[in-house]
Order: sequence, then structure tokens, then C-alpha cells
Amino acid sequence: MKAMEHGMKVKRSYSDKIFDVVNIIVMLILLVIFTWPLWFVVIASFSDPNEVWMGNVLLLPKKITLIAYEELLNYSSIWTGYKNTIFYTVVGTLVNLVMTVCAAYPLSRKDFVPRNFLMILFMITMYFSGGLIPTYLVVNKLHLLNTRWAMIIPGACSIYNVIITRTYFMNSIPHELQEAATLDGANSFQYLMKVVLPLSKPIMAVIGLYYAVGHWNDFYTALIYLNSEKLLPLQSFLRDLLMRAQTTMNVNMSGMDAASIEAKMKLAQTLKYSVIIVSTVPVLCIYPFIQKYFVKGVMIGSVKG
Repeated sequence: MKAMEHGMKVKRSYSDKIFDVVNIIVMLILLVIFTWPLWFVVIASFSDPNEVWMGNVLLLPKKITLIAYEELLNYSSIWTGYKNTIFYTVVGTLVNLVMTVCAAYPLSRKDFVPRNFLMILFMITMYFSGGLIPTYLVVNKLHLLNTRWAMIIPGACSIYNVIITRTYFMNSIPHELQEAATLDGANSFQYLMKVVLPLSKPIMAVIGLYYAVGHWNDFYTALIYLNSEKLLPLQSFLRDLLMRAQTTMNVNMSGMDAASIEAKMKLAQTLKYSVIIVSTVPVLCIYPFIQKYFVKGVMIGSVKG
């Protein structure tokens, strides 16, 4: 301690240096393991289908071409899918956040008498559910089938996220703020809007990201509740595109020569990588803007006192 106060460097032991070297090596290995598959998808989507098929694409793209993206963009329904998915993601995430805050805030208040009883009821739904058929019947009775709200209302609130948000409200927002706001004449709604939510940006960013990614990647809900092609999300159209390419290739294979069959098979392989890029890049572009809040939010409960 004295050495640090006088600005002297503390000598590190040989075992500490060995640990640092091993730690760096392990981290680099893990970085390669987790990063290379993502990088391969990017370079394969821009590479010539023949090179990808032959396995020549490893670290850099070979014979750069946009043929896979041209094939993807020629599928006109993809723009309808983008429009629908953006709507489901934006509106759905807003609904999710409102429902989550409305459930988590009362449960975090010590003066809310039935909070323990309600918490037990909420917890039960995490382990037991009615199942697919009863849920479908409920959605049908509510006249939500084949509407945009079928993608939003049935999953409007996640109890897991409610518990995380409730924990944040209880541990990160001092009770004294509520007392001060009450003395200033603020009611519960004003305290929530003007004090609690402005101090809850980290958890709102984390929960919002969870909900947004869930909506963006959701195609199973559309598979169950939607029949109209005009309402399908992007993931459903991309799935249909891959299946259509495979089916068309199989159907038309008898009337084509060997070279054409091989070319279509190679293009279908590369098309998979371009589909992954198109469906994931928008979400990846959002993450840097909320990273500072995300880091704070995931540390909830890690430090006590």
C-alpha cells in the first residue's frame, strides 16, 4: 500500500505472469472459436458459390460476388416481411415494456399488501401453462387470429423479465426517494414516471433488447396464428424462400443438365448465408447504441452493500 502511495511499481510474481499469459492464450482461443463462424457466414455470403461449395473459403472471401443477395432481393415479399417485422418489434417491445413495468413496480413496493400472493401466482405460470391448444382457443375466442395483434398480445409479458425488473426497482432505487417524492406531493404514478423510470434506463435497455430480439426472430407464432401472407414477419418469408429454393431445385431437376443442377445446388448453399446476414444485421446495428446500458443492466444483483 505504501509503495502504491509513493508511485512505486509493485513487482509481480512469476506465477502471476504465467497466469496472465495462459489467460490471454485461452481468451484468444475462445475469441477465434466464437468469432470465426460469424466471420465465415459473412465472407461466404459474398463469395462465389463454386468456391464455397469446394471449401476454399476459410478466412477471406473468394471471387467476391453479390449473386446471393441479388437472388434474395429479387424475392419481392421480403420487403413486406421487413415492414411487418419492424412493426412487430417496435410496437411489441413497447407493449412488453409497459406490461413489465406495470407488473414489476407494484411488486417492488413494500406498501403493496398482496404483492407476495401475486408473486406466487406469477411464479406458477413459469412452470405450468395451458399448452398450445388451449392457448390457440383463447386467441381464437379473442378474435386475434390472422391479425397483427396475434404476434403481440399472447406474449405481452414475460414473468422472468418482471422478476428481473422488480429486483432492480427494489435494490437500485432507494426507498428514501419515494418518501421525498411523497413529501413533495407526488402520487404513485408521478413517482413512477418522474423518478423510477428515469433512473431505470439500464434495466429498460436490457429488457427492451431481450423483447426486441425475441420479436425479430419470432416465426413460430406466425406459423400458428397467421394465415395471410400480408401479415407474415421477415423470418417466415426467409424460411419460405429457402424451402422454395430447395423445392424448385428438386422439382426441376429432371429437366436440367448436370451443370445447371450443380449451379443451383451451389447457389442454394450460398443463399443460406445471405439469409442469415439479412436477418441478423439490423439487430446487431442496434446493440452498440445500448451497450453502455446493457453492461450496467446485466450486473444487477452482482454487488451487495
